[in-house]
Amino acid sequence: MSDELTKDAIDSQLFHDLDAEASATEIESLCMQCHKNGMTRLLLTRIPHFKSVILMAFECTHCGLKNNEVQSGESIQEYGLVHQLRCTSKADLNRQIVRNNTASISIPEFEFTAPPATNSTLTTAEGLISRFIEDLAADQDQRKEAAPEVYQAIEVLLEKLRNALLLPEEDGETESPHAFIMVVDDPTGNSYVENLCAPKHDPKLAIRQFRRTREQMIQMGLLNAEADESQWSEREKELVGQGRRTNLRKEMEAAKKVMQAVREASEANEIMTFPANCSSCNMPGDTRMQMVDIPHFQEVIIMSTTCEHCGFKSNEVKCGGAISDKAKRITLIIEDKDDLSRDILKSETSAFKIPELDLDMYAGTLGGRFTTIEGLLRQVHDELDRRIPFLEGDSAVAERRQRFLQFLSRLEEAADGKRFPLTLTLDDPMAHSYIQNIYAPDPDPNMTIEEYERTFEENEDLGLNDMIVENYDQSANTEAA
Repeated sequence: MSDELTKDAIDSQLFHDLDAEASATEIESLCMQCHKNGMTRLLLTRIPHFKSVILMAFECTHCGLKNNEVQSGESIQEYGLVHQLRCTSKADLNRQIVRNNTASISIPEFEFTAPPATNSTLTTAEGLISRFIEDLAADQDQRKEAAPEVYQAIEVLLEKLRNALLLPEEDGETESPHAFIMVVDDPTGNSYVENLCAPKHDPKLAIRQFRRTREQMIQMGLLNAEADESQWSEREKELVGQGRRTNLRKEMEAAKKVMQAVREASEANEIMTFPANCSSCNMPGDTRMQMVDIPHFQEVIIMSTTCEHCGFKSNEVKCGGAISDKAKRITLIIEDKDDLSRDILKSETSAFKIPELDLDMYAGTLGGRFTTIEGLLRQVHDELDRRIPFLEGDSAVAERRQRFLQFLSRLEEAADGKRFPLTLTLDDPMAHSYIQNIYAPDPDPNMTIEEYERTFEENEDLGLNDMIVENYDQSANTEAA
């Protein structure tokens, strides 16, 4: 979604952008080492282009104890996230990692897993491994006497971890024997591994969403650990994936009612309004909806939210209608400024790319948008300029920052009509995306539309493999019983 925050709105918020003028809040607190009073400094800030964090630093002037930690200021995300990083060179070891205190770290090649930590940290892959080495080696002298077998097993693991820090400066023709995969598994979805190829896909970094397990939800306080499954509420059952088929008919009927209500309001030239909380400040507000009939395509719902409290603005498009039997790929050759004025509907399941600009955006990026091609390019420019982490401040690498600025410049030139020709491709497994045919009803000579069969993985991501479309009444009643 796009968002706009005025200066007055930013000043009124709890978290502010990190800059040299940011001031910390000082709180006198107890030192846990000498039990005298020390000083804790709190800074509620936003990492540039990333998320809100709470920085805490404690110092005791009596005994000299110092401690600092980082905590996420973000709410729990809808899904958990798994980052899989393939480390083959020093550049990979130097990647910055935001490790939330709920995230576990594992290295499958070493059969090693570190459980969630007591606090969150902003570090690197090398920093994490060095910390693991330090913690494991701390009590080795005692283990050697008390438990020789455990001592020997940990020594073998320490040797593997130390070798992991000996990766070559650059990738060679053959992969280093010490290469490994680091997995950051965070059920809150608030951890992050730096993408060295941003805004393009990083071939060494794979990111996967997942539904949380019952145990993870109990640890996060989302479920009542004392209640058994028969006492769970409908919401709790949905959280753990139970009743997915049982509730399918109810969800479909509810969706039909919403579509019908929006359609009736649109036919009467009215805008439907319903209460919703702001996704930025969580204050109550209103979301407006209206149905729009796109010629030669289908009906879509346009939703818009403006928060009167913080100034946050967002808009999104939801497609109605049945799920297509096949996926659709639309390719358009953009030759002049008239093509930039074409209407375009990019659904929330659609990926799109423009090879001439080195632009390749995965499905879900920007959500659903109904705009022009020029408008879409400008929205991509603004979103990337604001939201790509670790490209500003002390953590920025000059070469990567310069490369990213050049990419943004090419994107802006394309939106201004200074770069032709361009090849825009929309790839939508749900076939809910659309580019205006200015020659309609005749075929467009610059546009090709392909239909193809979805893969099993695409159906799995869309939840279609578990969907029962025949005799689901009987299945629902059987599972409910």
